[in-house]
Amino acid sequence: MSPAGREVTITIDGREVAAVEGEMLHDAARKGDVEIPYFCYEPKLGDPVGACRMCLVEIEGIPKLQTSCSTPVREGMVVHTRTEQVKEAQSAVVEFLLVNHPLDCPVCDKGGECPLQDISYGWGPGKSRVIDEKRHFEKPIELSPLVAIDRERCILCYRCVRFSQEVSEDAQLQLIDRGDRTYVGTFDDRPYVAPFQGNITDICPVGALTSYTYRFRARPWDIEHAGSVCTLCPSQCNVSFTVRDEKVKRVISRDNHEVDDGWLCDRGRYGFEMFDAPERVRGPRLKGGEASWEQALEAAAEGLRRGGGKVAAIAGDASNEEGFLLQRLVREALGSPHLDSRPSRGPEAGVLRRLAEPNVSAKVRDIDEADAILVLGTDPLHSSPILDLRVRKGIRRNGAKLVVATERPTALDGGAEAIARYAPGQAAHFVSELASAIGGAENVATPVAETLRDAGTVVVLWGERIAREDGAAEALLNVAEATGMASSDGAGLLEIPDTTNARGLREAGVLPDAGPGLADTAAGMSTEEIRSALISGELTGLILFGANPLRDFPDTPAWEEALTAADFVLTFSMHENPTTAKADVVLPLETHAEKDGTVTHPDGRLQRVRPSASRPDGVLPNIIVLSELASKLGLDTGIDSQPTAFKALTNAVNFYNGIEDSDIGGRGIRWQDTPTANNFPGRGGPSGGDSPDTQREAPTPTSEAPTDSRRVASAESPPDGPLTLGTYRDLWAGPITELNPPLKFLQPQQRVEVSPVDAQRLDLKSGDRVLVNGIEAEVHVKERVPEGVVFMAEGVLDGNANALLNGGPVQVKIEKLSEVGT
Repeated sequence: MSPAGREVTITIDGREVAAVEGEMLHDAARKGDVEIPYFCYEPKLGDPVGACRMCLVEIEGIPKLQTSCSTPVREGMVVHTRTEQVKEAQSAVVEFLLVNHPLDCPVCDKGGECPLQDISYGWGPGKSRVIDEKRHFEKPIELSPLVAIDRERCILCYRCVRFSQEVSEDAQLQLIDRGDRTYVGTFDDRPYVAPFQGNITDICPVGALTSYTYRFRARPWDIEHAGSVCTLCPSQCNVSFTVRDEKVKRVISRDNHEVDDGWLCDRGRYGFEMFDAPERVRGPRLKGGEASWEQALEAAAEGLRRGGGKVAAIAGDASNEEGFLLQRLVREALGSPHLDSRPSRGPEAGVLRRLAEPNVSAKVRDIDEADAILVLGTDPLHSSPILDLRVRKGIRRNGAKLVVATERPTALDGGAEAIARYAPGQAAHFVSELASAIGGAENVATPVAETLRDAGTVVVLWGERIAREDGAAEALLNVAEATGMASSDGAGLLEIPDTTNARGLREAGVLPDAGPGLADTAAGMSTEEIRSALISGELTGLILFGANPLRDFPDTPAWEEALTAADFVLTFSMHENPTTAKADVVLPLETHAEKDGTVTHPDGRLQRVRPSASRPDGVLPNIIVLSELASKLGLDTGIDSQPTAFKALTNAVNFYNGIEDSDIGGRGIRWQDTPTANNFPGRGGPSGGDSPDTQREAPTPTSEAPTDSRRVASAESPPDGPLTLGTYRDLWAGPITELNPPLKFLQPQQRVEVSPVDAQRLDLKSGDRVLVNGIEAEVHVKERVPEGVVFMAEGVLDGNANALLNGGPVQVKIEKLSEVGT
C-alpha cells in the first residue's frame, strides 16, 4: 500500500518514531527499530490481510488489540507492544499454531532459519498444554516437480496462495476445505507448474514448502550466503547463493526494489544445477584434445595473428570488463574493426545513442507508477520474466493501462486495454503508424494510440528484435517524442534485449561502429556481415565469446557454412555444444557464480557479479585469460584483476567516469543518476551524433496498416498458399533446461502454433505431427494466433526455428507427416 504522504510522529513503547501517514504501523515500527512478530505479513504481496494475528499490539484509545500489519498510522498514535495483554495474546497465538505443528526441527530444512522457531522462543509460552496427538499427513506431497509440501507443518498464513493469486496471477494455489481440515493445494491435485513457483519456498515462514533441489542438502550452520546477480536473462535479478563446500546448493532472492521486487523466476532459481553438468568445459582444448593453458593461449595467439585484420569477434554472455577487454584485443591487438554483441542486425550507433539518452530512459521502478504501459514486440514472460510480474503489479496496484502490440499473443494480453497485432516483418511499419496516430494524424486513430495519447506518463517495454528492421528504432524515437517522454518524469523507453548484458556490452564498445562510451569509431562489420564475410573469404578468423550462433542466431545453415569456411575459430564457452565442436581452440568460461565483474541492467544500472563458488581446477578468470591473450599478441592492457579492469572501463566510458565499486555496492547504481551522466554523447554531442550517411528514415506508411483492436487479423494468405513464419524465444529453450536434471521436464519440444481458421483450412488439429519447411513439429491450434501466420520457437534442441530464418519474412508450408510418405 502506498503511503498517503505527510510525515507524522507516533509513540511506540514510549519512544517517538517518525512515520508517513497512511503506512502500516508494522512498517513504521520497523523503521523505529521496534520488533513486532508476524507470519502472514509480506509487503511484497501487497495489501495486508491480518490473517495470523501474531502482530497484535495495544493502541491507546482503541479498546481491543489491533493487528499492526493492517493498521495505518496517524498523527499522535500511542502504541504499546509489550504490555501483559499483548504478551498474553501473542503467546496464545504461538501456542495455538504449535497445537498441530510437528516439532521436527532437527530434520526440517527450515530449521535454523525458521521464523516460527524464532518467534516460538521469543514470544511463545515455552511449553504446551496440549497432549493430544497431532494431525498427520502423507509426507511429503509433491506439490510440483520442484516443490514439496509437508502439510502438517503449514500454519495457513496464506502467503503462498496470495503469491499465486495476486502476484504471478496464475491462480493455481488455493486454500481447500474449511476449519481444521483446511490445506493448501491445487484444483484436482494437478501439479503446480508455473514460471515463478519457486518463490513460494522463499516466502513460506515455516518448513511447509521446500525445494526438491535443496531438501536435505545442507543445514544453516554449514553454509555461507553470497550476494550476486543472476545473468541468465536480461532481468539481472539480485540473488543470494547458498554455498556449501565451495559449491552452490541453492539460489534465493535478494530483495532489490529497483530491480526485481525480491522475486525470482525458476530459470534463475534452479538454473545453477547446470554448473556441474558433464558437458561443462573444464579446461582449454585444441582440436587434437586437451591442452595446457600455455599451449592453448599460444595456439590461439598464433591463429589470431595469422588472421590479423581479417579476424572478427562476437560476444554473447560476457561482463562489462570482458567485453571491454575483448574489443581492445580485436581493435588494438589485431587491428580489426569487426565485432558485435548482437545475435542479428540492429540500429547504427547514432540511433543507439538517441535510444540511450537519459531523458528518454525509463527505470524499472517507473513501471510501478506509470499511467500507461506499452509492451511492444516482446513477451516479457519469456524474454525478461521478472518484468512480467512488474507490469502486473503496475496494473493491479496503480491501475496502469496496459496496451500490447506484438506479432504473437503474449501472457499479458488478458489484462490489456487494447491489443494490436502486426505481421512478422512489419514492426517498423506498425511503430511508424503508431507514432503518427499518437501525434494526432488524421484517419489513423487506434485504441492503442488513444490510450497512450490520453495517459500522463507512458513507459514502453520494447523488444530488441523489432530493431532488426530498418527504421523501427527511429520510429520508436518518434513514439517517445509523440508521448512527451523527454519532458515527463517517470516516463521513458525500457529495452528488453536479446541477451543478458546487451546494454553493458554496447556501452563497453562491443559494436561494429562504436567504441567504449558509444563513441564514434572506424566502422566494421555487424554479426550478419561477419557471417557473410567468413563464407566469402573476406574474413578468415572468428572469436566467439559466450556466443553460440548455431543455436541462438538466425539462419543456422549459413552459420554452419561460415564456421566451416573460417580458417581459425576461437571459442570461449561454458559447455560443449555444436559450435565448440567446430572450434580450433576452446577456452572455458566461468559461470555467474564464479565470475567477478559488472553488468549493466537494461535501465542503465551497473551491478556487481561477485565470485561465490569455486571454479573447476582447469578454469581461469576470464579477465586474466583475455589479458594474457592480448599480451601474447603484443598488447599490454595493464589489467591483471577485476578492479584494474573496472578502472580501465570507467576511464574509457565517459559517462561511467568516477563510478567506484563502493558506489555500486549491493544494490547497483544507474549511471544516469551520477554527475558524469552529463558526459553522455547524446544527439549531436561530443562523440558525434547522427551524420547524414548514417541516418535511416522510418518507413513510409502504406495502405497495408496493421489492425489494432482486441481481436485482430494479420497477414492474409491464399487458400492453399504458404503461411508467414513468426518466431519467439521460449523461456525454457536452451542448455539451462537440457543440462539441468530438475528442469528437464520443462524442456520445450518444437511446435507450430496456428489459428483455428488456418487449421480448418489445412485439416489440422492440435497434436498432429507435421513438417514445416522440413522441420518436424507438433500442431497447437490457438485461438489468439492471427490468421495467415504461424509461430515456432527459436533455440529448441530439435527443430530449431532459427534454421528457417534468412533475414526477411519467411513463408512456410505445412505438411502432415502421415501424408508425406504417401
